[in-house]
Amino acid sequence: MKINLVMIVKNEERSLKRCLQAARPMVDEMIVVDTGSSDRTMEIAREAGAKVYEFSWVRDFSAARNYALSQSEADWNLVLDADEYVRPLKRKALVESLARGDKQYGQGNWMGAILRFDSYRERQTGNSGENGSKNDAGMISVSSALLPRILPKGVCYRGMIHEQPDTEMPCLLLPLKVDHDGYLLEGKSQRNLEYLEEAVRQEPENPYYWYQMAVTLRESGKLQESLPWFRKLYSKDIGGGYRTDGMLRYLYTLMDIGTAAELDEAKTVIDREEAVLGKRADFCFVCGLFYTKLVLSDVQRYISYLPRIEESYLSCLRIGEHPEAETVAGTGSFKAAYNLGLWYELSGQSQKARTYYQKSAKDGYEPAKERLKMLGAKSGH
Repeated sequence: MKINLVMIVKNEERSLKRCLQAARPMVDEMIVVDTGSSDRTMEIAREAGAKVYEFSWVRDFSAARNYALSQSEADWNLVLDADEYVRPLKRKALVESLARGDKQYGQGNWMGAILRFDSYRERQTGNSGENGSKNDAGMISVSSALLPRILPKGVCYRGMIHEQPDTEMPCLLLPLKVDHDGYLLEGKSQRNLEYLEEAVRQEPENPYYWYQMAVTLRESGKLQESLPWFRKLYSKDIGGGYRTDGMLRYLYTLMDIGTAAELDEAKTVIDREEAVLGKRADFCFVCGLFYTKLVLSDVQRYISYLPRIEESYLSCLRIGEHPEAETVAGTGSFKAAYNLGLWYELSGQSQKARTYYQKSAKDGYEPAKERLKMLGAKSGH
């Protein structure tokens, strides 16, 4: 069984060496296609032992990826970007999992998914902060995503940006885990937006592009502009994990804007989605943030929602962490425990607050450690 690494790159000298070194033990050959670098990218790739090719950029990510795939003769192609780093894994474990997939679906009749862990900085909105309290703003958080990245020979890509494998083959999660730090860099959102606008003109009824437009506008700070795309996505009865992520980001956007109209809209979405998403820690976490914001917006009107704050975070902790479900790390553990500690502290329940701050601090969450110090100072200990 032959496994190749297949990549497209441009000006990736910051991360390419690390990426190639991490992937090397997993693959037989490394194929790197450069789309116009002006730095040492190609030199670094050759030094690492990769086969390096050049491709003239035509404003189409699928075209570049498909050219790269055409250079590989492997049974399986591991597709990575230069800012993605494979966690240590014995090649034998990967080969065995591929063999099990072949036995289940037939050789070459399925794709393999990796579990990617995305690092990113919390958005500084002055409100709740995405996926945490406002004390999180600017901190680095981690979310998980399942991505079809181990492709059998012959499978190609479609889509000029945010390209996807052009196949209806089933996808099986493999034991390969990958860390990704590209979201920590600035500038990609605006570049992507230009391509997305063109992609939407070409495929105006593609809901995946609605999702990407909404997310990209949000990440660019264009919250009001993102809402029509979130609403369009919400109105469509579609499957796919990206819709769930879209609904969560939709709720964060409504809360970040924070007017009475947007809070009413968020309440409607939560009420409708709870039956489907209520078993997800990240959804319950959003609910905890939302009910806090709702009560604070008009205490007299929404006082009856006060118990739902505590209930939401307790639900998060009962559900726990499930990275394979594509969630934000901490929404089922340390972030939920910290926000629960804040809730108990603000409601005068100091001992309960300490208990949950300690749970959060045990996982290394710095804001919880700071709150424990402040509580100790207040009590004289």
